[in-house]
Amino acid sequence: MDAVLFLIFAAIAVVCALNLVIQTHPIASALSLIGVMASLAAIYLQLGGEFIAAAQLVVYAGAIMVLFVFVIMLLNEGKERKAKRRLWVTIAGLPLLFVFVALIHFMILRVLPPSDSVKFGAFTGGNAEAIGIKLFTAYLLPFEVTSVLILIAIVGAIVLARKEVD
Repeated sequence: MDAVLFLIFAAIAVVCALNLVIQTHPIASALSLIGVMASLAAIYLQLGGEFIAAAQLVVYAGAIMVLFVFVIMLLNEGKERKAKRRLWVTIAGLPLLFVFVALIHFMILRVLPPSDSVKFGAFTGGNAEAIGIKLFTAYLLPFEVTSVLILIAIVGAIVLARKEVD
């Protein structure tokens, strides 16, 4: 049953990703990206990463996508204009895609060592407690450096956004 659910969510992610690229309207593309993020969160949840699944939904599918939709609506852009394609691009595009996928497939099978298959639910380190312990012990310095960089970025954004008073 786990493999079936994984395949269903993987198929949803791939279809939404293809729809994201194919769409000409930016709002429809943003909604397709939300579908990708939600299906990835379901896959993370199935693999035992409860914290990363919740972070995926809250941070990416929630906050970042709201920001994307807000910016798209603020810019008030319509549909994209179709660009003229050259004839050779139309003819050679699909065969070159198949060659590229076959090359990547060959490289993965030959270069990467074989690995064990995934056992669903076997990973237990994805809860908030385990991540918090690792974050505040082994990775404390990178965590603090990142927080200082984010603080500098916030101050920089405030300085750049402030209107000059004459």
